[in-house]
Amino acid sequence: MLELTQRVGPVETAEIHDHLTLPFELRMRGRLRAKTDTGYDVGLFLDRGQVLREGAFLQAETGEIVRIRAADEPVVTARIEPGLGLARLCYHLGNRHVSLAIGSDETANDGKTGWVRFPPDHVLEELAERLGATLERHRAPFDPEPGAYAQAGQSEHSHSHGHSHSHSHGHSHDDTHSH
Repeated sequence: MLELTQRVGPVETAEIHDHLTLPFELRMRGRLRAKTDTGYDVGLFLDRGQVLREGAFLQAETGEIVRIRAADEPVVTARIEPGLGLARLCYHLGNRHVSLAIGSDETANDGKTGWVRFPPDHVLEELAERLGATLERHRAPFDPEPGAYAQAGQSEHSHSHGHSHSHSHGHSHDDTHSH
């Protein structure tokens, strides 16, 4: 079994040993046993808390590099005009704390159509339609937005600075209620 223990930055195509195609649910795990696209057994031994993004690279202790691919899985793609319509759709879906992939497509009349992709859910689908979206239920890669507080886009090299803060707050409440 090939033990994948380290995330690495972009590599040359010739350096890629194999590909590992996983659905979003499994790309959220730091520990996993799986088979690569060519059938080789691998184990993931990574720091927890970071999602494996489409196109990420992992390196084994023995030097082999494996590229991550987002698997096709059941999704709903809601298409809507860009601008206010797309903003409203993203706001209302995001307000329900669901993972969303967001993008746009070129249309035949040289315009763009915005889209939001999410896991199938009849309540969310009904909401999207009420907001004017056209839905497509299909299988496609699901690689949702990492979120504002995620470390997406940061390089593997990082450092921290120690800071010490002390906060003291006194709170006094006199809640008298008569019923």
